[in-house]
Amino acid sequence: MLPVLLLALLLLTAVCALYHRHQRRLQSKAFLMGEALRNGDFTFQLPVSGTSGERALLERLNCMAHDIGRMVAQNEMESWQKLTRVLTHEIMNATAPIGSICQSYLQHPTIQGTPLEEGIRAIRDTNATLSQFVSSYRKLTQLQEPVPTDLCLSDFFADLRTLYPTLHWTIDLPPQLTLHIDANLLRQVVINLVKNAQEAGATRMDNRRRRSLCISNDGQPIPTDIARDIFVPFFTTKSTGSGVGLSFSRQILLMQGYDLTLAEHPVSGTHTTFLIKE
Repeated sequence: MLPVLLLALLLLTAVCALYHRHQRRLQSKAFLMGEALRNGDFTFQLPVSGTSGERALLERLNCMAHDIGRMVAQNEMESWQKLTRVLTHEIMNATAPIGSICQSYLQHPTIQGTPLEEGIRAIRDTNATLSQFVSSYRKLTQLQEPVPTDLCLSDFFADLRTLYPTLHWTIDLPPQLTLHIDANLLRQVVINLVKNAQEAGATRMDNRRRRSLCISNDGQPIPTDIARDIFVPFFTTKSTGSGVGLSFSRQILLMQGYDLTLAEHPVSGTHTTFLIKE
């Protein structure tokens, strides 16, 4: 009788230990996801393992994190659109009469040939530059309506490669892989990514599918301290940059049901990887 009780006790102890270990593992994963979401990392993926029920739960949590990230990105983009619309409208309302008044003064005979002419001309030219600068941001709120089609990605990148003969291209995409997307708008997105890569000194582009569409390059990596801000409109580290390109690209994709993100870990052999995912 005693051996049976001892065996039952040992079995119960083992079950309790396994249950405790299982609960701690779940708590650890929940904590990791909570920290990731709290820090704005919506690309974080929990390792999917355990029982079938646990795997299903973890997969659902990963999907929820992605959905939350997309909703946050969409809300941020809409907020920036509204702000940009208001700012450009108000600034253009202020600059239009300044340019008109300056032009009238420059045509007046009492101004022409006097020291005032040079000053008024400088005001007019500066005002025109400001107007052009503001107009460049209007595209954030004036996107064309997409016309999506089933686009063969291998053909798309093969055609795009001919525009950049100085770059070495790796295209690792199945011939049958397609995206239901507007080809012209996607071309704008990829061209912007290639342009940024070239400015970062890239000599190679890498395009492949790993859960998401990966667009990678071997240019200078994006520093960690600015990686979270690269999709913020008007944010730029370039002396001549406008800070519109990446936010504009992301907006193009969001309006078609996709998202553009920066991968935490680039594709092997590259320094920067952008992900286009549903």
